[in-house]
Amino acid sequence: MISAILTSAGESSRMGTPKPLLKWPDSVLKRDVTLIEYQVSQLSASSVNQIIVVLGHEADKIISYISDDKVDCVVNNDYKKGKSGSIKTGMKLVNHDSEAILLLAIDQPRSTSLINKVIDSHSWNQPQITSPTYRGKGGHPIIFSSDLKSELLSITEEKKGIRDVIMRNEKNVKRIPIDSDEISLDLNTPNEYNIAYRQRWKNLY
Repeated sequence: MISAILTSAGESSRMGTPKPLLKWPDSVLKRDVTLIEYQVSQLSASSVNQIIVVLGHEADKIISYISDDKVDCVVNNDYKKGKSGSIKTGMKLVNHDSEAILLLAIDQPRSTSLINKVIDSHSWNQPQITSPTYRGKGGHPIIFSSDLKSELLSITEEKKGIRDVIMRNEKNVKRIPIDSDEISLDLNTPNEYNIAYRQRWKNLY
C-alpha cells in the first residue's frame, strides 16, 4: 500500500496568486482544469492507494475543487512556517498499513504515467528511498519507505526538510533515470508557469 502526500498549503508569494487554482491542461479532458484538480486526478488514476492533500492558505476556496473519494484533506494552520510542517501534518494521516509514502507538491504537476514509473521502480527494488533523476539531476515525486516515518515526522525547515532524511540515508537511496524533464518541472514564478503552460499545450497537440 502506498500513501501520497500532496502539499498545497503555501501562500504562493512568488507566483502572486494561489498555485492550486492556476489553470493546467488536462490531456484526457482536452481542456484546462485547476492545478489541484489535475494533480488529484493523476494521483487517483495511479497506483497510489491513499491520497492526502495538505491545505493551508485559502483552504476553504481550494477544497471546493476536490471531490475525489480517495482523498483525505487536512489543514496545516502553521503553513507560513514552511513545507516541512505541511509534510508532517500529512504524515499523521498516513494509513498504518502503508509500506511507502510518496511526496509531491502542488507546483510540481506530474502525470499518472510518471508517478507509476517511480512507484514501479520502488516496488521492484524496495529501497528506503526512491528518487527519480533527469540528466543526473534529482526530481519528484520521491518515495520513502514507511520505515522512515519517524524521521519524516521530525523534519524541520532549519535542517532543510526531507533533504536531511535523504542525506542521512544516502546509502539506501535508489536513483532512477527518467527520460523526461517532467520530473524537474517546478512552477514558482509567473514566467516559469507561463512557459510550462504553453509547452504543455504544445506537447498535447
